[in-house]
Amino acid sequence: MKVFLPMLCVLASVASAGVSRAETPGQGDGLTNFAALLQQHQSTESAGAPLTLDDVERIALSVNPEIEVAAQRVATAEAHVPIAGALDDPSVMYRGWGVPLKQPWDYNAAQNMFSISQTLPGRGKRALRTSVAQFDVAEAKAELEQVRLDVRVRARKAFDDLLLAEDELRVHDQHVGLARQAIEAARIKYAVGKVPQQDILKAQVALTRLAEHMIRFDQDAELARARLNTLLKRDPAAPLSVVGEHDVLAALPAAQSLDELALRSRPDLLAAGQAAERSHKEQALVKKVYVPDFTISAGYMLMPPNVSMRNNYMVEGSMNLPWLNRHRHDAEIAESTARATEQDDELAALRNAAFEQIQEALVEAQAAQRLARMYRDDLKPQAEATLQASVIAYENDKTDFLDLLDSQMTVVDIDLAWFQAIAEFNKRMADLELAAGAPLDQSSAPAAEVKP
Repeated sequence: MKVFLPMLCVLASVASAGVSRAETPGQGDGLTNFAALLQQHQSTESAGAPLTLDDVERIALSVNPEIEVAAQRVATAEAHVPIAGALDDPSVMYRGWGVPLKQPWDYNAAQNMFSISQTLPGRGKRALRTSVAQFDVAEAKAELEQVRLDVRVRARKAFDDLLLAEDELRVHDQHVGLARQAIEAARIKYAVGKVPQQDILKAQVALTRLAEHMIRFDQDAELARARLNTLLKRDPAAPLSVVGEHDVLAALPAAQSLDELALRSRPDLLAAGQAAERSHKEQALVKKVYVPDFTISAGYMLMPPNVSMRNNYMVEGSMNLPWLNRHRHDAEIAESTARATEQDDELAALRNAAFEQIQEALVEAQAAQRLARMYRDDLKPQAEATLQASVIAYENDKTDFLDLLDSQMTVVDIDLAWFQAIAEFNKRMADLELAAGAPLDQSSAPAAEVKP
């Protein structure tokens, strides 16, 4: 902003002329309205210590309700593991045989049997059921990591949006004083007849444009603050401010390294891989259908008094016969095979889609980076040099006030566009991390070629 110092000197020297003239109708109201808008902006600024991006991510990952729900799903899946491989409940039975119809209460004349039974699944079935349940746990953990990644990326985007709005308001405030000085200078020159009334009106339009910007920036800041507060499990209307710096100089990773990172870290791909493994375990379990299940029983029998051996015991064993229901079981095996194939194909499709998302996100990040660099390296210096030349020309009466004002508003627009460009780059980097499935270690990843 040092380029504006000469301009302030010019405006101050012009303002020192003490000639008065009738004030242009409406110009006082415009300044009053703008002052009211500025006061409103100052009264709505956030209070409290500002949060850094690390603070935001740490708090979001520890208290976000969506993460808590996903963590409870993991706990539920873990609690189901011992249930899946457990035996069925044992059963007890009483049976009274030969109770006389003429004396239905005379159980002494009957054969009284007491037994206990237990069903035993076929060999290998319990282990496979436990394995399937363990894959459910792994899949739930991968889904938890997906939620954590999504929350982290959304928090980062909301942080960038709020930081952008606060930066825009800061740049706006830096230009407010200059615009008001410009109006005062135009008034004085108009008072001595050096400039037409159009100059004052143009200066007021420029000031009104700044007020218009401020309304939009306030709206953007409040929306971003509400989103960020929600992610942090806070009241959406709670005061919140952020602090941070923008960097567009970091080298972007190469597409191949991002693809490899996604295969290792992307939660939805890991969850799909666990689902595919589980489907194969389920297929193996269904194929065990032709291994019969057994039920064993043991019991005590009390015979009637007229029997020489009143006390007896009994043992019993039974098994199902799956071979006699082959039509049904063959269909079950075919269904499980088709489901396993479907899961494999879905995993391949998800990997292909992930590689496409990575490539698209990388292209968008590269374009945003080039645009941000162009604003920083070319447009900002050019606009500031133009303003510097306009200030010098205005000092020597070689240009009019409107050219000077136009140069100033160009710098304002480019400053705002610069912040929007770097915020867009940060968002594209967040999308790239979401596509890769993990934070990007830009210091160790191979750099992608970026055209200047």
